[in-house]
Formats: sequence, structure tokens, C-alpha cells
Amino acid sequence: MLMILKTLRMIAGAIANLCGNDKLQAKLRGEGGIKALLGMVRCKHPDVLAQIALGIANFAKCESRASTQGTKTGRSLLIEDGALPWIVQNANNEASPIRRHIELALCHLAQHEANAKDMIIGGALWELVRISRDCSREDIRNLAHRILSSSPTFQSELRRLRIDY
Repeated sequence: MLMILKTLRMIAGAIANLCGNDKLQAKLRGEGGIKALLGMVRCKHPDVLAQIALGIANFAKCESRASTQGTKTGRSLLIEDGALPWIVQNANNEASPIRRHIELALCHLAQHEANAKDMIIGGALWELVRISRDCSREDIRNLAHRILSSSPTFQSELRRLRIDY
């Protein structure tokens, strides 16, 4: 069993590293890399989950950069591939490496208005509010606050829910 866990961790780590390569984003997604990462969550071992979370954070960061540079438009491929429920579920994971990566991934996803409605529907808005208030890392906490304050979609939903922000 230990050998299988080590192998899964190594595979997840290798995919996580590939997720951080801007040039490989489309190919990685097209070849099923995101779905492979999501398939490994069944393992539930914290070391494997931390690598999965790192991969998701890396992918979200590259997507965010591409969106900012104007080379990517539309919804996140992570959202399209069904990663959002797992991301939201693990945003407050008790294991800090998992939580830290997922909090950052949520912020990267939330930076793009095209993802906002999906994130609201998927429960990510509440996690962003929590991150903006409770995250142990000041930079991520400030980023979440800035995103919530500047997104028209998030602002509209927060007003609808009567949450001051």
C-alpha cells in the first residue's frame, strides 16, 4: 500500500508540475490531465491531495496569467472539467498545504469575471469571504478582499445576500 501511495504522490506531483507550464495548458487538459488529477482524489491521502491541490493552483495561476495577458478568454478549464466542487470542498481543509494551495487557486479563478457566476453557484463565494477574513497568509487574504471588492458579479451577490463588503 505504501508503494502505491508513493507512486500516486509522484504521479500527482508530476502532473502538478506540468500544470504550472503555460505552454502545456491546452495539451494537458486535452490529454485528460485535469481529470486524472481529479480521479486521484479518491485516494484521500493528504500527501497525494496536497499534490493535487498544487496542480490545481498551478493550473489556475497559469490560466489567470493567460487571461490577464489576453491570450485566454471565457470560463476556466478547471470549472469546465468539474474541479470546482472539489476545490470548494477543500478550501478549508485541515491540512495546511492543501488549504493554502486551494485558497490561492480560488483567488486565481475569482480574478476573472467569466468564472464568477459558476463560483457563486458552486459555493465558492462563501469560501472567498472566509479567505478574505480568516486566511493566515496576509497576501492571499488581501487578494481575496480585493477580488470581492472589485468584481461586479460578486458585489451584486453580496448585496443581494445583505453582506457588507
